[in-house]
Amino acid sequence: MKPTNLSPIRVGLLGIGTVGSGTYNVLQRNQEEIRRRAGRGIEITMVADLDVARAKAAVGAGVQVVDDARKVVASPDVDIVIELIGGYGIAKQLVLEAIEAGKHVVTANKALLAVHGTEIFAAAHRKGVMVAFEAAVAGGIPIIKALREGLTANSIQWIAGIINGTTNFILSEMRDKGLDFDAVLKEAQRLGYAEADPTFDIEGVDAGHKVTLMSAIAFGIPVQFDKAYVEGITGLAAQDIRYAEQLGYRIKLLGITKRAANGIELRVHPSLVPAKRLIANVEGAMNAVVVQGDAVGTTLYYGKGAGSEPTASAVIADLVDIARLHTADPEHRVPHLAFQPDAMSDLPVVPMAEVVTSYYLRLKVADEAGVLAKVTGILAGAGISIDAMLQREADEVGGEGSTHTDLIILTHDCVEAKMNSALAQMQGLPTVLAPITRIRKEELA
Repeated sequence: MKPTNLSPIRVGLLGIGTVGSGTYNVLQRNQEEIRRRAGRGIEITMVADLDVARAKAAVGAGVQVVDDARKVVASPDVDIVIELIGGYGIAKQLVLEAIEAGKHVVTANKALLAVHGTEIFAAAHRKGVMVAFEAAVAGGIPIIKALREGLTANSIQWIAGIINGTTNFILSEMRDKGLDFDAVLKEAQRLGYAEADPTFDIEGVDAGHKVTLMSAIAFGIPVQFDKAYVEGITGLAAQDIRYAEQLGYRIKLLGITKRAANGIELRVHPSLVPAKRLIANVEGAMNAVVVQGDAVGTTLYYGKGAGSEPTASAVIADLVDIARLHTADPEHRVPHLAFQPDAMSDLPVVPMAEVVTSYYLRLKVADEAGVLAKVTGILAGAGISIDAMLQREADEVGGEGSTHTDLIILTHDCVEAKMNSALAQMQGLPTVLAPITRIRKEELA
């Protein structure tokens, strides 16, 4: 039997906020099981945080607490650095300095890796160290490990994920209570589900960072967040959620990456999903990712996408991986992005105008003869066929005596550029009384 009397691997923690304190607590609570799994102990020996008093209160007496992260990065007594600061600024410098010092890095920083991952992974490869980032995508759900290792036999066809809990909570509340976006956002902030500045979440940027990382691992392409199409949920109205429901759909903010004939699709936007799909029924702040592989078929990963201990669960899984592989030849470790660094693909990211999907359109139109014929004529002229249509009676929309009505159209698949052109023509009609709402539809079959 292999001896487990190796000295503990020593960990330095940068930032002891929600995830940092969760990581410390779970390591302490489950240290015996973790040691049995890793083959050696894993100990946080040093913590850097600007709030030294808070940090000292969060950790035990044996942990050195400093207010300068560079002291942790430079310490010869630290084997692994956990970066939990976030953002692109100082976090990037610290990660690169840790790599240069020959230390392995564990990070939950999806923004940093989605934008600067190519540079960071190349530096780690040169130095023969690991950069592990399970906690960067979908919190406690082990989706990175599933894509990188569990599904390695597969040619991945597509991934679609609810990977931002804030927006999913808002959409669930809008649906349950029939409220508009602004009212629900305020409530989400009050309950702590949304930040004081929720821009990254509600505009889809956070989901964009995460799907960029999953796309790179699934298809062996470089991380290139700048090529992703990103659209948030701020334009959604309560009536869209209600109409979608009447048509048998739920609206979810999805991160989607897909193998297409002309490259790789990489996009985040609200989507109509058939109500019968499991992912359509993921409510509240939960996350879920669907992966379609050629051999395995459809797999679903569901769980908490944020929070102290769910995210700590992913951070510690990375620590255990590194502890096991610490002494392994770097060439025999799992590559950062699943594919060998010299075998990455240069498949292009497909521009949104070339993506093929189907659509939900809501038009506020004058309640008069001939309007429907003009709208359907424009769609037919663009080669777009209609799948279903819903017309709300004028008094249902604007009350008795109303002079406008809502026209809801579901289309069959078409290329986005055609839809853009048709929308511009329809918007120009004098009988179309407000900006047209366009939401893409994903069958996920």
